[in-house]
Amino acid sequence: MGASTRDVLGRLRHPIVAAPMAGGASTPALVGEVSAAGGLGFLAAGYRSPADLRADLVQVRARTGALFGVNVFVPATSATDPVALDRYRLALAGEAQRYGVTLGDPPVGDTDGWEEKLALLVEERVPLVSFTFGCPSPSVVDRFHEVGTAVVGTVTSADEARACSRAGVDVLVVQGPEAGGHRASFTPEPSQGNGVGLLPLLAEVRDAVDLDLIAAGGIMDGGAVAAVLAAGAGAAQLGTAFLRTPESGAHPRHQAALVDPRFSSTSVTLAFSGRPARGLTNRFIREYGNTAPSAYPQVHHLTVPIRKAAAAAGDPDGMALWAGQGHRFTRDLPARRLVEVLAAEAAEAAVLTAGRLRRVPGQPGESR
Repeated sequence: MGASTRDVLGRLRHPIVAAPMAGGASTPALVGEVSAAGGLGFLAAGYRSPADLRADLVQVRARTGALFGVNVFVPATSATDPVALDRYRLALAGEAQRYGVTLGDPPVGDTDGWEEKLALLVEERVPLVSFTFGCPSPSVVDRFHEVGTAVVGTVTSADEARACSRAGVDVLVVQGPEAGGHRASFTPEPSQGNGVGLLPLLAEVRDAVDLDLIAAGGIMDGGAVAAVLAAGAGAAQLGTAFLRTPESGAHPRHQAALVDPRFSSTSVTLAFSGRPARGLTNRFIREYGNTAPSAYPQVHHLTVPIRKAAAAAGDPDGMALWAGQGHRFTRDLPARRLVEVLAAEAAEAAVLTAGRLRRVPGQPGESR
């Protein structure tokens, strides 16, 4: 492991990480502004072609020379049930007709450009590479360490954390079930949509491995940032909190829905992608949440035309409105300003907490 891969989080001015949000939300502008503000921005390589990813890297580097990362999806290895997938295709026929589209045709052996993206990121010597939906092999980790790139694993359990530790990763993102978007779990089973909350999960992972941790899941303000730092994390990762920034690539109807009283709750669903993911509960989730099979990325490809047509029509009820449980607390602020506000709130919360801890019960105002 090269010197540049050590103490990654210690190089940040603020312990704020902008989560990689595939599908367009994590633009180079958002990544660049967060990193330039002293946090850590992450590009999402998921669903991007290698050529588009290379262009994104150029744009980020044009905006900042600060630390940034790229997130890559580990290819699915689980077998899917073709009968269940065909049944779901039939169930979606009415949706395709509603939006005037043809359902997508899932490609055989889709790896989301895994090998090409790894080669590109090694060539580009990006500062950090993170992985979702699985653990990179030790040989992949070694390839990045050889060029000075730090490797980040994303986990949802202590067992997954141990697997990443054995593979040699440098940092772990610990994702609680409160998080918006896809669960990062290594297996795509529906049961992975729920589980241990972020704070107890942090304790379990901290007890299982000796690695720096980034906490993720439902974190929306500086108070929550301070809480996960006090619980042992070195930084907090926020995704939903950045969706309403002007640098976000989230669709305007998605941004509006985050604070629309009509979308008051979130659900974990397989309906859009075949993998557990948390989003605002809309008509599509209500109608197909109990029908969709566990089949990723096949279901993702199947529903892409529906989601694109719904977005073009400005219909949030047919869109994947990924959001964490704290979505109504999003703020309409520039990304750089949001990082500064979060850092200030976290510092204030830490001071207030320390002051309370110093007080002796029964003796207000006196310290130990």
